Amino acid sequence: MTQIFDNPADFADEALDGFVAANRGYVARVDGGVVRSTEIPAGQVALVVGGGSGHYPAFAGLVGPGLAAGSACGNMFASPAAGQVYRVAKAANAGGGVLLSYGNYAGDVLHFGQAQLRLNAEGIETRTVLVTDDIASAPLDQIEKRRGIAGDLTVFKIAGAAAEAGLSLDEVERLAIKTNYRTRSLGVAFDGCTLPGASEPLFHVPAGQMSLGLGIHGEPGISEHPMPTASELAELLVSRLLEDKPEDAGDRVVAIVNGLGTVKYDELFLLFGKVEKLLNAANLTVVEPECGELVTSLDMSGLSLTLLWLDDELEQLWAAPADTPAFRKGNTAPRARRELTGTDEAADVDTEKATAASANLGRMAAAVLAQVRDVVVEHEAELGDLDAIAGDGDHGIGMRRGVDAAVAAGEQNAQAGASVERVLTAAGEAWSERAGGTSGALWGTAVMAAGLALGNRDSYEAGDAAAAVTAFSDAITELGKAEPGDKTMVDALLPFRDAFKEAFDGGTSLGGALTAAAAAANEAARRTADLRPLKGRARPLAEKSLGHPDPGAVSFGLIAERVATYLASDAADSTPAASHMASTAGNGATE
Repeated sequence: MTQIFDNPADFADEALDGFVAANRGYVARVDGGVVRSTEIPAGQVALVVGGGSGHYPAFAGLVGPGLAAGSACGNMFASPAAGQVYRVAKAANAGGGVLLSYGNYAGDVLHFGQAQLRLNAEGIETRTVLVTDDIASAPLDQIEKRRGIAGDLTVFKIAGAAAEAGLSLDEVERLAIKTNYRTRSLGVAFDGCTLPGASEPLFHVPAGQMSLGLGIHGEPGISEHPMPTASELAELLVSRLLEDKPEDAGDRVVAIVNGLGTVKYDELFLLFGKVEKLLNAANLTVVEPECGELVTSLDMSGLSLTLLWLDDELEQLWAAPADTPAFRKGNTAPRARRELTGTDEAADVDTEKATAASANLGRMAAAVLAQVRDVVVEHEAELGDLDAIAGDGDHGIGMRRGVDAAVAAGEQNAQAGASVERVLTAAGEAWSERAGGTSGALWGTAVMAAGLALGNRDSYEAGDAAAAVTAFSDAITELGKAEPGDKTMVDALLPFRDAFKEAFDGGTSLGGALTAAAAAANEAARRTADLRPLKGRARPLAEKSLGHPDPGAVSFGLIAERVATYLASDAADSTPAASHMASTAGNGATE
């Protein structure tokens, strides 16, 4: 178990601060992660990697000459927020463009993608290469859907070496894509890992069993098998990877045996010896292998095997020098320290004076967010347990982190008399930044969209609230790209939207329409138990998920119900604008 901490909520930030303190010769802290503390040649491509915390040496431990220029570091097992990625990339940029590379997880794709759009809009040419090495997460004909595990290292190393060699962004991107295609990984777990502050691991493997196809975020495997001998395990891993080899595979491979946390070096070495013999028997030459802890999952008891099929140019780059806190190869020239400036964004200033009605509604919005926080806190543990069935178990804590930050930002702006647009924009930005992950991106963007829909007006009517509901819904469906039946929050959101629209257009009051919509959302959330997930981390574990509702849909239903109850109560009548909106009938409401 993870036992050394003060406040579990601060674990990731405090661990990163300590990592920087122990490695100042390599890295410097910036808001959102770390960048090299030594000089980067002008015009060199900056490789920026990242993901959730809890995977050391990935990702911050791989920052240094010959490898990454920076790492965006999210909360435990949660993707960094778009703002964090943006700030790290800005600090790492040396004028040659930025290549973002990370494992193919929905939250990372959303947040890194938003950062890429922003960087490109500012004239910093930015590309992305996703790592998709895990053969257990999708079949070969759907390789683009595979997630990234220990194959992160091969892609990062080749891309970092190419950047260090002074190659262009086009070439660095090409080589990273090529490396990813030629990399295959498969992992096993003997028991789950425990998040800081949790009393139980995210999952258990039955005694005498082994879980095959685990993820690195505490996800259990896709199937369970009797515990093999070391020779049997080596045969299983090697044979599965060789069956999945790329079409243009040669006879020279990098082999990486990676420990996930509690399987220690003697055991890893023992297994590696058996793996090497099997690879040699398959007429493969093992080139500069790695055996140790490279991409971990806190204290998970498990390991993975990665194979990278080389060609001449990849072999040269794999052998190139690198010098980082956790990965060193060859000899690199000494580097001078650099001064980092301008890595923090200026604080947003609300320059638009709020109207009385908008400020009034802003205070109401802050009160509603407080209700959302209360229901999330009440159900945090059960949401985490539900998520752990076929995911990484962080939905409860991620929602808690996000809504806590949203409430704090919303209340600060509301107390200052800001408009409802500014209150919800600040709250949404804080939610996305603090929560990370897919749900953080979706909830943060949706809250901001609702604020933009409400704006800063002289007066409000019930139709404006209806427009906010529509904007909230549209933001999630457009950003997340999920469809009904994918077993996501959308399966509760769309019934909520449709029931609201039907009731509101039929003349029902805002409070009544929200109540009907919340009931529809909760019923739809319950029905997700019958679905197999088609999106997100739970997708490879579809059978485990059957019979259990989707945690995102459940949390949405709970929140919708609490908000509807609150807005229909006397507590919602404390502000004139909100009282008017809550009580005005749907069709013909004017002011």
